Amino acid sequence: MPLNLKVAQLLDSIARSKFAPLHTLSPEDARASYARSAPILDVAPAPLARVEDLEVPVRDGSSIRVRFYQPFEPDWTHPAPALLFTHGGGFVVGNVDTHDTLCRLFARDAQCMVLSVDYRLAPEHRFPTAVEDAFDALQWLFANALSYGIDPERIAVGGDSAGGTLATVSAILARDAGLKLALQLLIYPGVGAHQSTPSHTAYADGYFLSGKTIDWMFAQYVHNRAERDDWRFAPLDGHINAPASFSGLAPAWIAAAEYDPLFDEDRAYAAKLRDAGNDVTLRVYEGMVHEFFKMGRFVPEVAQAHADAVEALKRAFGND
Repeated sequence: MPLNLKVAQLLDSIARSKFAPLHTLSPEDARASYARSAPILDVAPAPLARVEDLEVPVRDGSSIRVRFYQPFEPDWTHPAPALLFTHGGGFVVGNVDTHDTLCRLFARDAQCMVLSVDYRLAPEHRFPTAVEDAFDALQWLFANALSYGIDPERIAVGGDSAGGTLATVSAILARDAGLKLALQLLIYPGVGAHQSTPSHTAYADGYFLSGKTIDWMFAQYVHNRAERDDWRFAPLDGHINAPASFSGLAPAWIAAAEYDPLFDEDRAYAAKLRDAGNDVTLRVYEGMVHEFFKMGRFVPEVAQAHADAVEALKRAFGND
């Protein structure tokens, strides 16, 4: 399919703008630039009953922020399902504020609690800190679910882009720890060790997420290129300390964008999970680019992708 018309207009506008690409900035300036641009294309934030920032302890003795979204007041006799969400941004940019609108949408429309993890970013905190923060937050959620009106039998993980990477890894670690998840909600996750697929070549420039930006982000995140072969960086083909099996994982719902450098690896990961005997739904969004889930204000077709993700959550939680 050709590029979505609105997406093509957006890409043309970006090409003609004077905004500096993220890979030309310092990490601090890149974060500020991403934070300024994040709400421009997003839908209006949904009002909820309560939104609260929590401090959650992690393994090195520090604590991280987790934003807790409640679409309704807890019913202590009927605990609610929950989604633990990890934001995108290449492990360098992004935070709970840049993905606030998406988390509000999931909470309101799927009628679930959402906990958005403000994991620590690179280069100040390199690999595997983000992985460990995400899984520590998931373990904390299981241990404290009932205290927040959450059903520990109905917890899902999810994330977009780099956050999708963290969700895939958390799902495997959860299986190994005996924590049963309801769903993996993976929105164009990064799962490959080395960006050498045809889609990485075809869409390396001019399709929102550039190859240069990917390389810059990963240079901030890993200590050296060898770490890219760690399975926690690359669940698709990372071979260092890789799990013995990819079977027995939570059902996966994967959104892939047709004009995304990550397109090929997302399809390959869906096939890998399916071949291991897991329940996998792959949704290919034709004409779309990376980050399109956050373009709903400008691209009307994004509403269908939001509805598809919400339906996957509701079905996994038994809310449909």
